[in-house]
Amino acid sequence: MDNISNILTPRETVAELDKFIVGQKEAKKAVSIALRNRWRRQRVSPEMKDEIAPKNILMIGPTGVGKTEIARRLAKLSQAPFLKVEASKFTEVGYVGRDVESMIRDLTDISVKMTTEEEKKNVISKAKDLAEERILDILLPKGKDNDSEFESKNETREKMRVLLKEGKLDDRTIEIEVTAKNFPMQIFSQAGVEEMDVNISDMLGNLIPKKSKRKKVKVPDAMEVLIQEEAQKLVDMDKVVKMAVEGVEQTGIVFIDEIDKICGRETSSGPDVSREGVQRDLLPIIEGCTVNTKHGLVKTDHILFVGAGAFHVSKPSDLIPELQGRFPIRVELDPLSKDDFIRILTEPKNALIKQYKELLKTEDIDLEFTDDAIVRLAELAEEVNESTENIGARRLHTILEKILEDISFNAPDTSEKEFKVDSDYIKNKISDIVKDRDLSRYIL
Repeated sequence: MDNISNILTPRETVAELDKFIVGQKEAKKAVSIALRNRWRRQRVSPEMKDEIAPKNILMIGPTGVGKTEIARRLAKLSQAPFLKVEASKFTEVGYVGRDVESMIRDLTDISVKMTTEEEKKNVISKAKDLAEERILDILLPKGKDNDSEFESKNETREKMRVLLKEGKLDDRTIEIEVTAKNFPMQIFSQAGVEEMDVNISDMLGNLIPKKSKRKKVKVPDAMEVLIQEEAQKLVDMDKVVKMAVEGVEQTGIVFIDEIDKICGRETSSGPDVSREGVQRDLLPIIEGCTVNTKHGLVKTDHILFVGAGAFHVSKPSDLIPELQGRFPIRVELDPLSKDDFIRILTEPKNALIKQYKELLKTEDIDLEFTDDAIVRLAELAEEVNESTENIGARRLHTILEKILEDISFNAPDTSEKEFKVDSDYIKNKISDIVKDRDLSRYIL
């Protein structure tokens, strides 16, 4: 699996993160060092390599300030298998919920899909050739011929190949035979049965013989379907699984959100017992253990775990001491200010205002925001976050949706193709809502 972290220094990683996330320098710095340390670890002596454990990170900060986005972008930069889970979804055995080891199984499944797609790219050229031959076989069915007829048909086949490559057969409909997928079998079980050595669903699925079905499609659609089918046949799945498991073990990233929700006290009873139980179940996974998956055994010793939480009603020291020790790097993310909101609206590659402009451009509408409108949006987000719940940058989504509601609704039918959003327009749309604190609590 290719790894971009081979060429990205921590400074370059931060620069890439800056393209999508505003502020939060300390958090970006911490994750960029963690990523580079993985690259460094691959280059130390073999006996030292196994001894170097990943420095797991605990991000502390309110919702909507970029915790999840930093981890997600980090995984994209490193092209690593990445899984986001919510700690509150897991429970210890005996309580309703998911077994914590399922996160490693899910991460392995993601890695297998990623690796399969990468391997398909390596065989796509050969797959195209095979798909082309299958389409020519359909267009020119083979029969028992003498030598002269064979030469004539061969000549016709080559002429047809040229027409196919030039796109002159794109309007023709042909009938192709493809492998029909078996209906997915679901096994509903109690937590813990997931640990069985054999994946029951896969086993039963393989007992049912694969069927093929015929379908009529245009030549370009047939080519696409057959290329994918041929590529899948060419991929060595044993090799893929081996590479995927290695990818999880060496570069996998698990982002555990809402980790503050599982803080519990030893003297507590009821739900707190379950919360502490989750922590104790997480401990061996994060410390390093071997998890049984349908793709084989997966070691978790060098998976990078990034925990995140707001810690409004608890603090990191409320986690059990053993778990605290497994997150040596602590970074506190800053609440967002008016200036941050202005930057979020305009600077990143996927800035919100750019998104709305592109969406409305599909309806041939030119949407423009004046500078004073952007400042007013940022002020509103700050005001509403302070007076109600602080949900960070997500507040901008809510406010923008409310302001652009009428424009979006009327876009397909209006003859007016230019809209300018200024501070007066914003004032007319939501000033009454902002003044009424109870109303803004529900709408903004």
